Amino acid sequence: MKKNVLISGGSGFIGKYLTHLLVEKGFSVAVLSRSKRENTENISYYQWDVNKQYIDENSVINADYIVHLAGEGIADKPWTNKRKKVIVESREKSIELIYEALKKNDKKPEAFISASGIGIYGAVNGPLICNENTPSAKDFLGTTCQKWEAAADKIASLDIRTVKIRTGLVLGKDEGFLKKLVPIFKLKLGSALGSGKQYMPWIHIDDLCSIYFEAITNSKLVGPFNAAVFDNTTNTSFSKTLAKTYGYTLWLPNVPAFLLKLVLGEMSKIILTGRRVSSAQIEKLGFEFRFKNLKDALKDCLLE
Repeated sequence: MKKNVLISGGSGFIGKYLTHLLVEKGFSVAVLSRSKRENTENISYYQWDVNKQYIDENSVINADYIVHLAGEGIADKPWTNKRKKVIVESREKSIELIYEALKKNDKKPEAFISASGIGIYGAVNGPLICNENTPSAKDFLGTTCQKWEAAADKIASLDIRTVKIRTGLVLGKDEGFLKKLVPIFKLKLGSALGSGKQYMPWIHIDDLCSIYFEAITNSKLVGPFNAAVFDNTTNTSFSKTLAKTYGYTLWLPNVPAFLLKLVLGEMSKIILTGRRVSSAQIEKLGFEFRFKNLKDALKDCLLE
């Protein structure tokens, strides 16, 4: 009988790729959805509403594994105080809803795998190489990720193996943050941002989904893991490589930091800062990145 993986946020960028991989690997997939949807041969849909604190409890009762990807997008809207609250609560309350359903039904799936972010190390520039033992930062990104992971730790308190995937910038075909950059770089109008020295830890969507698959199937994975290639890519080197993918050399000056701060406000920290992040812990357990070269990763995502 097929093992069943329940995914929250299954209709998003990462969720769709992960669903495809799991089905390909012989799993059945269940997706938590806010709207009613028809089941398919390999995918079942269950309704939930985080704001109303409603979940179809059959979703967790039937789950052998749970992958939690749901949460409001960090970079979707300006960081007003109201928006910040929504970002944090969407992560805490959604896990709380799953936690209560598990506890009520005395259900113990084989693993609970939650998304997290390298933002836990803070919106800071500098030479420090962050590993999973690096303390979380006290700024908005650091606090958000810390609360996100603390919510996941409640699942661990039920004696369920819990894994937290601290994700870098995800490269994918027509998806993720590349979606906003591609139209500009295609017109040969790309440029670096701010100083250009800020680090940009990245990961190809195929490798990220493979890490989730490893977290599902490998019982040795417990706790936090960085999911980003450690290659010291900066915004300047990333921008140059992206431009070369489209056959040209950067010619425009860097977009000034003050202009980005004026347009984006506090949210500009996402693109003006970046930590160096080590991937040693996941690799020590035998995981091998398929894409460790940025040029190859971008070509795979962007060129037909």
